[in-house]
Amino acid sequence: MSIIEAPLAQLTLFRFATAGSVDDGKSTLVGRLLHDSKAILADTLDAVTRTSERRGFGGENGSTQKIDLALLTDGLRAEREQGITIDVAYRYFSTDRRSFILADTPGHVQYTKNTVTGASTADAVVVLVDARKGVLEQTRRHLSVLRLLRVPNVVVAVNKIDLVDFSESTFRAIEADAQAVAGEIGLSDVLVVPVSALEGDNVVERSAHTPWYTGATLLEILETLPTTDELERGLEPFRFPVQLVIRPQGALAPELSSAFDAGASFRDYRAYAGQVASGSVSVGDEITVLPSGRKASVVGIDFAGRALDRAVAPQSVSLRLSEEIDIARGDVIAATGTFGEVKQDLYAELCWLSAKPLREGAKVLIKHGSKTVQGLVRAVTGKLDLETFGYGAVSGLELNDIGTAQIRLSSALPIETYALHRRTGAFLVVDPQDGNTLAAGLVKDHPGDHEDERYVI
Repeated sequence: MSIIEAPLAQLTLFRFATAGSVDDGKSTLVGRLLHDSKAILADTLDAVTRTSERRGFGGENGSTQKIDLALLTDGLRAEREQGITIDVAYRYFSTDRRSFILADTPGHVQYTKNTVTGASTADAVVVLVDARKGVLEQTRRHLSVLRLLRVPNVVVAVNKIDLVDFSESTFRAIEADAQAVAGEIGLSDVLVVPVSALEGDNVVERSAHTPWYTGATLLEILETLPTTDELERGLEPFRFPVQLVIRPQGALAPELSSAFDAGASFRDYRAYAGQVASGSVSVGDEITVLPSGRKASVVGIDFAGRALDRAVAPQSVSLRLSEEIDIARGDVIAATGTFGEVKQDLYAELCWLSAKPLREGAKVLIKHGSKTVQGLVRAVTGKLDLETFGYGAVSGLELNDIGTAQIRLSSALPIETYALHRRTGAFLVVDPQDGNTLAAGLVKDHPGDHEDERYVI
């Protein structure tokens, strides 16, 4: 697969992440994708080759691979020394069909929060399973997190298939287990592919060792899966979190002068900058500003010094409105008639990411988009059991627990149900003392005790 010769801006951008248990071969798989798609610079490849030779890499278990592909992604000194991934490593590469942003995430349980970070904005996640070990508890945890985050595309890569002699029966058993877990938690259309990251089987090129597998290679799958924006385009209403109110202090850009009536002064210019989180907006559309509820219409859309007639997700633009409304950073501009009520009481799913446990009565900060308010945890109503995928009654949450809680906010926020709006239905729980992130939160649409609830969001 060759590198694209056309400008990258013409390619579809696809974000994906890896996940899996310790030593499942995530970094090696990423290295294989980079190596076989010829996305590695010559000097980088030479450095990795020298390091691999110095460490005596090559030939293990009959392997013909002469370099340690994991070195292409494990950039931290602690990662190189321990032979594990700790932080999320982002890599960029392209083929003749698509441009990719890849997040290689850790496998250790204590770094689950890094996996959440990498998967939260992904169009797809590749979950690795060691063919010798099958589906483990960490696999179930990762699949549960992906269901919580509503990642639109999930691929299970059964790695190290070469170490089980390319056994079809082993692969089919793991495939059935993975599909069963996915079915229990509500993940649909999960693809399962047998690969050898070390040898390259079914990663970029089809393998002659697996004639019983007739599906696509991993890269072919990633090149053809739809992006989140493609899946949601036309389905979600317009949402625009305001990041900045623009009031220029100098002369107005000449490119924008035509957008104003003759004789209008640049001092009259007021616009609201941000990124279109979902849907689209056109000049003339009616909008509502949240949480105030004030209404207006869009009279201008500015982008990079020029005026547009329409903007779609995920474009970053500035909006000009027909009315002078008190709008601040953190407010949300939405299509009129598409938003319910702003919320001051939340019922949410929490993926607890801190060693500091959550207890009822805890005072926290809730960060939603660019706005942060105080919050009080009124009740912890359940904890997800990774074996049964039911909820048990608890009084708190510990590191890596997934559970439900009721939170009271100091002021109402324009938050929506995550199942309907992935971007506006998510928030962070922050420690008010040190500013560290405590949890990733996803808004649910009904309060109550879910001790016997199945895993349905």
